[in-house]
Amino acid sequence: MTETILRMTGICKGFPGVQALKDVDFDLAAGEVHALLGENGAGKSTLIKVLGGIHPADSGEIVINGQPLRIRSVHEAQQAGISIIHQELFMVPELTVAQNMFLGREPMSSRLPMVLDGAGALAAAQALLDSIGLEITASARVGDLSLAQQQMVEIAKAISFESKILVMDEPTSSLTSKETDTLYALIERLRQRMAIIYISHRMEELFRISSRVTVLRDGRYIGTRETAHTTPDQLIELMVGRKLQELFTKTPTEPGEVVLEARNLCRGAKLQDVSFSVRKGEILGVAGIVGAGRTELMRCLCGIDGVDSGEILVHGQPAAIKKPKDAIQLGIAMVPENRKEEGLVLCGSVGFNLTLEALADFIHGCRFDARTERRIIAEYTRRLSIRAASPDILIEKLSGGNQQKVVIAKWLASRPSVLILDEPTRGVDVGAKAEIYAIIDALAREGVAIIMVSSDLPEIINMSDRVMVMFHGRKMAELPRTDLTQKMIMKYATGDSQ
Repeated sequence: MTETILRMTGICKGFPGVQALKDVDFDLAAGEVHALLGENGAGKSTLIKVLGGIHPADSGEIVINGQPLRIRSVHEAQQAGISIIHQELFMVPELTVAQNMFLGREPMSSRLPMVLDGAGALAAAQALLDSIGLEITASARVGDLSLAQQQMVEIAKAISFESKILVMDEPTSSLTSKETDTLYALIERLRQRMAIIYISHRMEELFRISSRVTVLRDGRYIGTRETAHTTPDQLIELMVGRKLQELFTKTPTEPGEVVLEARNLCRGAKLQDVSFSVRKGEILGVAGIVGAGRTELMRCLCGIDGVDSGEILVHGQPAAIKKPKDAIQLGIAMVPENRKEEGLVLCGSVGFNLTLEALADFIHGCRFDARTERRIIAEYTRRLSIRAASPDILIEKLSGGNQQKVVIAKWLASRPSVLILDEPTRGVDVGAKAEIYAIIDALAREGVAIIMVSSDLPEIINMSDRVMVMFHGRKMAELPRTDLTQKMIMKYATGDSQ
């Protein structure tokens, strides 16, 4: 029987006005990857912060290797063999890999008092990197490394503490598929020397690398399942308390006239002779695998990139879209795939971000209409159920789901007739997905023409009236709702036109 190296029992933690954890249980076996799953606000981060000594538990017991411990600081957690790699990496870009790995505990020279042993640190860091198969030079400047490489350095740093328990919080959220595969391979090697608690919203990850999954909801322990003996639908039901099909809100509608039409759009090898249309009140799904040209097509529709040839019509009239401002004036809005880099001003407040596309409504020359600004913020905060303590707090303080709703609200405030949604639920939890689906459905009922690009096939199938499938810059098929199956979409998405 596998040895249990960590057992957390009856963990409770409260903050003013909220009980974050209520009698939560969790255990971890030697050499396993145990996934921790739950919506934003479920208590995952609080539980990990209790384990890592950031927040002391109000009650409950933590037992590591059979010894009850009271962890009251990060230092005590590290002494107990616990390391946490947070979603936001804590690295000093100007320092080397070795300097970052031993920051605050630099080895001292054995010959010269009060002198750091730089050569010793460099050698120790390189030996550690080599031992876990990382092709990273210890003398390299961290700021010159890719995000994936920086994450690997964080893992090496955790190993340098001789940690036995490693917590990884959303480790692949900013990685490419190739970088993610590299991380998976490293995790497999790490299982020989430590146990891993893995936090992620991505179901495919959990089923690929974890042996068990524990689900939290509203600060409570809901259950633990062996990954091999459960399904994504069952885990989602545990997370949100309802079945998967209940997450999707799709009201049957009768689409109106054509709002936007593209004819034979070409852009180098990215787009080749693409034609389609979308109608008032219709949700047109756009599916395809990486490199299909979906995002490239959307960028052309919004004037971010130009086309080599072809024509775009809006309300039946040829449209000259040379820059984003042209598209906005024609009523075309786009929620981008990467909200943090392309959709939000992270140093700005919730209210500032929400009203960016509605400035003309309350700024008239030198006159500023604060009442109208407050009305717009209040209206869209209520309409999209944006959970923010105040419109004045920084947008980066919100959860991914609420950030995404702010991006959508920003464009809705411009009153678009065409709304393009590029991966609208990427990086948000299941509960927030359900809320975003309800928003999309309501917009379609109000007559907005919606183009939804998504790699999530259940999302595409359950939310679309029609689906256009692309492959290598070409339109391969256009499928009615009655023909929408994962098998049919993947058939065309992989280039099979027969």
